[in-house]
Amino acid sequence: MKIGIIREGKNPPDKRVPFTPDQLKVIQQDYTGKLKFFVQSSPLRAFTDQEFLDVGIDVVEDISDCDVLFGVKEVPINQLIEGKTYLFFSHTIKKQPSNRKLLRTILEKRIRLIDYEALKDEEGRRVVAFGRWAGIVGAYNAFWTYGKKTALFDLRRANECKNLHELHRELDKVQLPPIKIILTGTGRVGNGAMEILHSLKIREVSAHDFLHLYFDEPVYVKLSSSDYNRRKSDGGFDKQEFYTFPERYESHFLKYAEAGEMLISGAFWNPDAPRLFALNDIAGEDFQLSVIADVSCDVGGAIPTTISSTTITDPVYDVDRKSGEKIHAFGSQTSISVMAIDNLPCELPREASREFGVQLMKWVIPALMEENSGILEGATIARDGDLTIEFMYLTEFVNQHE
Repeated sequence: MKIGIIREGKNPPDKRVPFTPDQLKVIQQDYTGKLKFFVQSSPLRAFTDQEFLDVGIDVVEDISDCDVLFGVKEVPINQLIEGKTYLFFSHTIKKQPSNRKLLRTILEKRIRLIDYEALKDEEGRRVVAFGRWAGIVGAYNAFWTYGKKTALFDLRRANECKNLHELHRELDKVQLPPIKIILTGTGRVGNGAMEILHSLKIREVSAHDFLHLYFDEPVYVKLSSSDYNRRKSDGGFDKQEFYTFPERYESHFLKYAEAGEMLISGAFWNPDAPRLFALNDIAGEDFQLSVIADVSCDVGGAIPTTISSTTITDPVYDVDRKSGEKIHAFGSQTSISVMAIDNLPCELPREASREFGVQLMKWVIPALMEENSGILEGATIARDGDLTIEFMYLTEFVNQHE
């Protein structure tokens, strides 16, 4: 089986790779005579062409002869090769309008699309993700943003740090007043963000104490869905029902927005679930949030102030509290500063890629050697010009006119 590692074509460029050079060397040795890797030449990767060549991996320009193609972000439509098997984050399973044409083209070109986001174990848990690194960098950027907004301290950008160790050392500069910080998300993203909070030695408090007590030090609360969602009919909460029928619930997040100054949002959001707050809520006198780091970066999603995503080169914009409109970052002391970078792990691309590659080596490479692998079948969105049964719900989305 010939496997190609494609050159990332999305703009702005992504420096991550599915596998590091050393990982490809190990896989190719472990599967001698069964797997052969080819890396498409790229001047932008965190790992250079020469690093792949140094461990005996072929670097080529044309990967059209490969059977399976691994990428990271969405593949530009004009670069899709007909009839191939692709693995990448397609960002289509939530019916994202910006990628409707991508999925339509995949069907037209009879491509088999395996989406990393849909790779799950027997218990239904995702097995490959960059979530931890999104959480780490997203939380770091929340404090970078707070430092810029308040002029209390000045951090280097995460992408200017050589590695995670250097990023943690940079946090020694942080000097915080007794602010209250909200963290949502109990998965990889939330746990990654907690690594930064713990590095800063910020104390975790209960939801009750967060809302009702005064502290003379910075504190944070980690909220789960049950803390800020209530059933419309009787105010109760049932986890399974919430995930199955989120439309039956309404948000009770506003009380936290009135107590906290910073929000680090890392929770998964279902489009049928309630938003945390309404955009017009930010004009209220009691709405205290002034820095929002939307790590999940669902534009038009759970956080209404996420009007658009941001980039590594231009990471923050402000939202005017009265008009709800996007304005220049840090242009007003009273506005809300929003960090919504949609490729956060790119700021620490080498380490993020290494951890991602470990996951692929454990779950995907062995599955490729199986016939009709369950894990790959379950993550196959499209094959032979059709959506698979599990993803038939995307039919109307694909056929919808722009």
